[in-house]
Formats: sequence, structure tokens, C-alpha cells
Amino acid sequence: MKKYPFYEHLFRWQTLTVVVAILVLMAPAAGWGKGKLMLGVPGVKGGVVTTSEPNAARVGAEILKSGGNAIDAAAAVQFALNVVEPQSSGIGGGGFMVIYLAKYRKTITLDSREKAPGAATADMFEPFIGNFGVASTSGLAVGVPGTLLGVATALEEWGTIELSEALAPAIALARDGFRVGPRLAESTESSRLQNETDITAYGDDDNPYDVARKVFRPGNLPLEEGTLLLQPDLARTFQLIADEGTDVFYSSDGEIAKAIIETQLATRTDGVSEIDAGIGRMTLDDLANYDVAIRRPVSDTYRGYTIKGMGPPSSGALTVLQMLKMMERFPIGDADEGFGFGSTRTLNVMLEAGRLAFADRSVWMGDEDFVDVPKKGLLDDDYIAMRSALIDPDSRQDDVEADDPRPFESNRHWKKHKLARVSQEMQKGVNTTHFSIVDRFGNVVSYTTTIESGWGTGLMVPGYGFLLNNELTDFNFAPAFNPDPDNFNPGANDVAANKRPRSSMSPTIVFNRGKPVAAYGSPGGSTIINSVVNVTMNLIDHQRNIQEAIDLPRISQTSANGSPNWEAGFSQAVIDELKTDPYGHNLADSRLSVIGSVQGVVISPFGKLQYGGADRRRVGGVVSVRLKEIDDCWRCDW
Repeated sequence: MKKYPFYEHLFRWQTLTVVVAILVLMAPAAGWGKGKLMLGVPGVKGGVVTTSEPNAARVGAEILKSGGNAIDAAAAVQFALNVVEPQSSGIGGGGFMVIYLAKYRKTITLDSREKAPGAATADMFEPFIGNFGVASTSGLAVGVPGTLLGVATALEEWGTIELSEALAPAIALARDGFRVGPRLAESTESSRLQNETDITAYGDDDNPYDVARKVFRPGNLPLEEGTLLLQPDLARTFQLIADEGTDVFYSSDGEIAKAIIETQLATRTDGVSEIDAGIGRMTLDDLANYDVAIRRPVSDTYRGYTIKGMGPPSSGALTVLQMLKMMERFPIGDADEGFGFGSTRTLNVMLEAGRLAFADRSVWMGDEDFVDVPKKGLLDDDYIAMRSALIDPDSRQDDVEADDPRPFESNRHWKKHKLARVSQEMQKGVNTTHFSIVDRFGNVVSYTTTIESGWGTGLMVPGYGFLLNNELTDFNFAPAFNPDPDNFNPGANDVAANKRPRSSMSPTIVFNRGKPVAAYGSPGGSTIINSVVNVTMNLIDHQRNIQEAIDLPRISQTSANGSPNWEAGFSQAVIDELKTDPYGHNLADSRLSVIGSVQGVVISPFGKLQYGGADRRRVGGVVSVRLKEIDDCWRCDW
């Protein structure tokens, strides 16, 4: 079977498309999101912005049109998303940015993941075992926010505009308002905005859970689509940051910093034996000491393409690459061999690779500033071959456990330990957001950003209009560390002071012969990893263009021995076959209406044309920029 590079396939398809300024398609029904999808100009040289929300995509495109680069646009998009998609990300959270700098032909990653406060302890979530909902909506779950400092650092290092300029569009959106779209309207029905409505631990005018309700559920009723939403407190906060810089947010005498500390002292009262157990532990010193880390990307190859992504504390790139490399020996995409898209063998191999990779993830991955993460061993060819040999395309393994990759580390000598059996991880937040940007210079940004669960903790900082994350619930609730060589667990994701919790966020850039050809990522908690794997295979193995690769249904396996999830669109006969022997996957009741929301860009080597794809599972927005639209563009006559 002849294999075409996916960008060639995309280029052939796009040449048939009529060039229009904005192409609007109605999203299909059947649970694939609501509203309209903006696909933009099919093939430009001035840049492309793809986001989950069209208003934010427009903001990023305007930055590119004014002469800014991809880093500038990413900063403005993040602040705009805080306004128009507040349930998913914002300055009360954190994220990971993968950046390709065309001038230097260099890829870097920026880690602005939240940190545990200095007073955090390994056992602090034990009172909440079995009660994720209460833990994740109490102040104890709030990590030290990193988004603002992360964006400011990116601008200072690689941007061309000031922080105040990046904030300006978001200030206008918050001050003047915007029309509520279908997804935000639906999100305001969330139970996270309905906690403690009859709370007695606070006075009538002092309920911290009422603050967000007053903005997003006035009268305790959800917002209606089309409502003009004004956020004056958030506009004031952004203006304050524009005027005074990040110190107002992070310094010990900062106005916003003091308000954050006060807000995270709130705790839920129901289902907890000791009300003080849920009080946040962050201090002003924690904010003042927060730092952004610039790290090397995790990088490896799949079928000749180089894939680069975020390393620890994210498990994203390591797990994505483990899965892909374990599947590389199979002829995925060859329908004659039974490995076409959505076939029984293809889906079974994907599920089995997911089980093996997530088993390793559960033991070995965490914040490498605190634990020794065996990154080289996990991706070592011999280790991958050993793990992949456990995959039979025509059957399911009865039981999957982690293995020990440390003996495969370069220049390292480890005695292989018998590993403790890890229990299935509890279901946590599946929110977050992702956007991808390419500019006229060839710089690329793939940025996944979050406040964890939808609406984070549900705690909004009074008078400042932004929500606080519940990121610390990504840690192990019960300490897992065990030094016993016969029952070993490194406790890689145990809570510790100043440690960053393990993440699944997987902002990704794909390269061919050293040049970026695609960038994408997804929200969705631990399903993020599978969304990125699905789209990567759709592009490379199944030779789909970026929009087709995003639109196809997904399957997801996020634990060694738990049930997989899948979307409508696969053959029911295939699903039924996977349920029965010799497979026996527990697919009966595990279908999700939506898995992830991938936003991607593709760059063709042929004339450097740029394309975008947005996910219909959320509203989705792509705005493309032509060179002649860019102010003072020296290439506009080309």
C-alpha cells in the first residue's frame, strides 16, 4: 500500500476548495456540539488561529494582522478565552505551551502548571477519598496559579508586544460584553455552580459560592443563549494587570494576591466530617515564589515523523508516544490486512496499547523536579518492543500491569523491582481547552490550558471576576509511595509541597524532516492523550486532512483494566465484536457523546500554505490571515 505524507493528502484536497474569507458549516447533530464552525480561508501564508471559541480565534487573528507573531496571538487568545470560555481556563489556572521558533529552528516547552502550596502534605486528600466532588470544590484543591506568569514569560522571551497589548482585546470583551453561545449557556447548568446554595457556615452576604453564581447564574438560573454577558470585575482585573504588571497578582503585597488567598480559605460543608479539612493551604509566599519552567520537549518518532510534546509533570507526550510506538509494528491504515479506520483489529490494538501505556503512566509519571521519571526507558526501543509484544491484534489481554523501564535507561543500572499493583484512578475533570496558532514567519504555538474541572472549584475571587482551579485533585488522594522492592511504588504523583500534579495535557507539534507540519491538542482530562493519538493516526496512518482527522469518531482507554470509552460513528458490528470473545472489552455502557475537542493547524511544505481545523464537538473557530491583511507586511506584494 502506498503511503502519502498526510500533508500531501491535505494539499491535494484543499486545492479543490473554493477560497472564501470565512466558510461556515452547520455542525452535525448526534452529540457533536452545537453552533457554527468557522473554517477560515483554505490555504494562506499569513497565519492561522484555531480555538474552541470563534471570538477568541478572531482576537488572535487580529494580533497577527497587526504584525504580531504566534506567541503574541497566543497570549491574547488565552486572555480572551478567560472571558468567553471561563468554565475551561483562565488566570486562576495553569497550562503547557509547546513553541516552535522558526528563526532558531528550535522547539521549547513552557510549563505554567499549578503548584501545591508549601504547606501541602501527602495525606491531605485522604479525608476526601471517595468524595471527589466535595474535594474538588473546596479551597484545598486550589493550586498556585501559573497561567498569568506563563503568558507574561512567553511574551517577554519570544513575543513582540507588551502584556498590556495582549490584554486589551480581553478587557474590551469583558467590559462591553459578548453574546453567550450555546456551549457556555449549557455549561451554566453545571452542578458546580449550584453548590452550597443553602450554606449556613457563612453569612447571607458572605457565601463564597455565590460569587460565580451571580455572574453566570443570575437568580440561580442558567444563562440563555444570546444573552449579552458583561464581566466588569474581570475587565477591571485585566486593566489592573495591564497597568501594574504581574506583581499585583503574585507579590506578597499585591491586591489580587491577597484576594486569592482569602478566597481559597472557603470549603464545602457537606459530606465532610471536619469542615476545616477542605480549607486551602496557599499563602502569599506561595504566590510570590511561583516560577515558570522552560523545559526541553519530549521527542520521538512515529513512521518517520518526529513528534514533540510536553514532558513531566505532564504525562501527555510520554504516554502518546508510548502508545504510538507500540502500535508502529502493525500496518495501521491497511484495510486489506484488517487495519482500516475503525476496524476491529485497529481499535483493539489502540485499546491494548492504551492499557499498557496507562499502566506505566500510573506508576512512573509525575513532576520530575521531585521524582526520577524514567523518560528514556519508557520510550526505549527495546522496552517498547517488550511491551508491544504483549499486544495481539485478535484478542484482549486478561490483565495488564505496569513494568519497570529503569533498566532501559541510558548509562543507568537499576535492579528491577516487583511493582505494587495500582488501583484504577478515579474519574476526574474532563474540561480544559486547547488552541493552535501558526504565524507568517513559521512560528507555531500549541497551547493547552485549564482550570481543571468545568468551572474549576466554582470559587470566583470576589471583585476580580476569575475562577480558581481545582488542579491539586490531580494528585493521588492516598499516598502511593512504597520502597519495598517486592511491592515497589515510587509515589511519582503523591502530593508534596511546591510540587506540580501530574497532567494529561498533550500539546503536540509534528515535524517532517525538521520542519513543523502540524500542531494540535485537546481538552478532556485523561482522554486528552487518546484524542491526540486518534488524530495523529488519522493524519499519518489513515491519510486524512486535518478537518477529517478531527471529525472522525474517537475511542479512548485511560486505565490498565478499566472500561474504554467510544463515540458514536463506529460500526455497531465492530463494537459488538469487541465486546465478545476473544476480545471481551467492556464497551457495553461506556460510550461518551464527546471525547475531547481538538484544534489544529497544518503547514504544507509546498509554498508554506497554512490550514486550520476546528472541532465540531465544541463550537470551534478557525480564522485564517492572508499576507495582504497584515499591517506593514513586507511580504504583502508576494
